[in-house]
Amino acid sequence: MLAMKILISLQLLGLTLLCVGIFHCQAWPRYTFVVEEAPYRRLCSTKNILTVNGQFPGPTLHAHTGDTIIVDVYNKGNRNITIHWHGAKQPRNPWSDGPDFITQCPIQPGGRFTQTIIFSSEEGTLWWHAHSEWDRATVHGAMVIYPKKGATYPFPKPDAEFPIILGEWWKEDIGQLYNETIQSGGDPNISSAFLINGQPGDLYPCSKPDTFKLMVDYGKTYLLRLINSAVQEMLFFSIANHKVTVVGSDASYTKPFSSDYVTISPGQTVDLLFTADQSPNHYYIAAKAYVGGAGILYDNTTTTAILQYNENYTSTSTPCLPNLPSHNDTKASVHFTGSLRSLADKNHPVDVPRNITTPLFYTLSVNTLPCLNNSCAGPNGTRLAASVNNISFVDPSIDILQAYYYHVNGAFGTRFPNFPPFLFNFTAQDLPLYLQTPKQGTEVKILEYNATVEIVFQGTNLVAGDDHPMHLHGFSFYVVGWGLGNFDEDKDPLKYNLVDPPLQNTIAVPVNGWTAIRFKADNPGVWFMHCHLDRHMSWGMDVTFIVKNGEGLGAQILAPPPGMPPC
Repeated sequence: MLAMKILISLQLLGLTLLCVGIFHCQAWPRYTFVVEEAPYRRLCSTKNILTVNGQFPGPTLHAHTGDTIIVDVYNKGNRNITIHWHGAKQPRNPWSDGPDFITQCPIQPGGRFTQTIIFSSEEGTLWWHAHSEWDRATVHGAMVIYPKKGATYPFPKPDAEFPIILGEWWKEDIGQLYNETIQSGGDPNISSAFLINGQPGDLYPCSKPDTFKLMVDYGKTYLLRLINSAVQEMLFFSIANHKVTVVGSDASYTKPFSSDYVTISPGQTVDLLFTADQSPNHYYIAAKAYVGGAGILYDNTTTTAILQYNENYTSTSTPCLPNLPSHNDTKASVHFTGSLRSLADKNHPVDVPRNITTPLFYTLSVNTLPCLNNSCAGPNGTRLAASVNNISFVDPSIDILQAYYYHVNGAFGTRFPNFPPFLFNFTAQDLPLYLQTPKQGTEVKILEYNATVEIVFQGTNLVAGDDHPMHLHGFSFYVVGWGLGNFDEDKDPLKYNLVDPPLQNTIAVPVNGWTAIRFKADNPGVWFMHCHLDRHMSWGMDVTFIVKNGEGLGAQILAPPPGMPPC
């Protein structure tokens, strides 16, 4: 009884102590994040951007599997902000997850919030980013989770490792871009450039002197921790004349496989080994957009960095570019993603749910809403929207977690459908216009504690078919199947991979295709799921899950920390 009281007191006080067996405690590492404006010059012009600690990209956090860290976030910027720790499962601790109006209200200018990040089984590369409007364009950074102390990588230790963050840059202010897009009801302006570690690279104006350079020694092997922080685009990535070996994705190890290129979705991470085994020279590292949907506007430029050998040699005048797939090469995109397999060895076993208690079928659609006098910038004067199962999510006025925890009535509904309201040929070329209009609402899906869940995501061709990188907060999930076209409930499950499916937190549902995932709902709390193309998220392609408490203290949401931002 005494131990129970001590444990409850520690939770309520939010103390930064890690207690093992109650009486043996160690201090948690603590970091300070100051969100503030800073001037940055790109593409021949300077603008103020939101940063963390004045850095772009922001600082890298380091931890070991099973660690807990504390981050004090101070908002000294000019607008509301939240920070999300992408891929950290945060067991029983949704309070620090970060999506605005889902698990917290935003940190207002002049405010602060202390967030506790609990790592459990994650091992590899994750990242943190703003989760309010589209501020993650500049407010983001890497999180590196090493094996437990005394443990090693399941591959030969690399000679060095580097985070490689892919991003997007707009000449205009990102807050202004967001507001203009929401007000107009149309597509956002395409980005002005893609970035590698914050720099556009040689192929853009006024950029060559600051191109990121990766310095290597001949014969050595390097680990690249690749992150796609782009706001609106999936990307192809490659290194000229060098193959990469994929060894992990989303902080989970994979069976190694060699590839000339990588497909990486916004939100996703991929861990890559490569050996500097080519003739000493300069080689371009490059990334460009992959866009599977027809008629979708996109930034067709290419960002570059330079892989530069340290030896004495005379370099060629211009580095060679890698052979990246074409912008609309869906076959190349799904080939890479479909090659991922969990390592599934004795030290990294898989635990794929077999007996599904909660089967869900979710359609993912771009939609339109009517506008007065057809005055919006969407098709035929409509307003662009997006939906899951024909429900376009609307943010509440109070965050869902606090409303759930404190039993605030009327903040959300609990009738999110398990299946779409209309069955039709989801991927047909010509679909009736009446299907384009979704319902708007703040509906959540309730999951029983320890439910075994299968979600089949089905992309539709309403308005414009597109890839949808879906991210689930609070969990990793097994990707057990995927395909192009409509899901066949009789045939496709027979082809599921239940032996070594990849364990991910973000997965791209292919354009006019489907993806099946499975997970166990063993993390009580409120957890967001959304498309990580931010235009789709802002248009309403979102679902909020409430996982009910289980029996016993270890199966219940932790008490809220002090100092939650006010609504």
